[in-house]
Amino acid sequence: MSELVSIRNVHKYFTRGSERIDVLQGVNLDVPKGDFLALMGPSGSGKTTLLNLMGGLDQPTNGTVDVGGERISELGGGGLSRWRAQHIGFVFQLYNLLPVLTAERNVELPLLLTKLGRADRLRRVHTALKLVGLFDRMKHKPRELSGGQEQRVGIARAIVTDPTLLLCDEPTGDLDRTSADEILSILQLLNRDLGKTIVMVTHDPAAAQYARRIWHLDKGSFIEKDLAA
Repeated sequence: MSELVSIRNVHKYFTRGSERIDVLQGVNLDVPKGDFLALMGPSGSGKTTLLNLMGGLDQPTNGTVDVGGERISELGGGGLSRWRAQHIGFVFQLYNLLPVLTAERNVELPLLLTKLGRADRLRRVHTALKLVGLFDRMKHKPRELSGGQEQRVGIARAIVTDPTLLLCDEPTGDLDRTSADEILSILQLLNRDLGKTIVMVTHDPAAAQYARRIWHLDKGSFIEKDLAA
């Protein structure tokens, strides 16, 4: 497998008053195309920061981030936004669905930034909802869905643009075990059957076992590498 993500000597720090907080300290990471990588570590270890750097939501203080051959650590604001819309799908812990819109309309939102016509948009939306098993609930609003169903809508919205890279930040952190396992099985299916490259941040060892690989971060550095079962 060729490398989809290549991170080299990445440092990231923030300042709070006169205090400097080093979040990432010389991180190196390769994510091959078709991989499913789980990033684990305690709170404050830099997992979400690293995920945000891969998705172009943040920029490193030093070092380089390449995704799909594009050096996104050097892209400007407008170029980065366009790149992100074309290549990245995000799945968040708290779903971030618009409560006034149906599942169908929530999933359609990223496609409104494209040149696709209404019929083509709906075709993609319906395909994504079928993949996550919610085609029969597409006219329901978030308050009419369970937490697990809301997260499935979130996954459908993330994949509807056919992104290069799927980034998941604690996607099961707000769910019970049964719902969490359903979500993780969908992610595993997307990786195994559709070849989606996935990087997932999680605190949950049981969730991490769904990934192909597990890497551990602590105090801004990788401390070990495990192969998932």
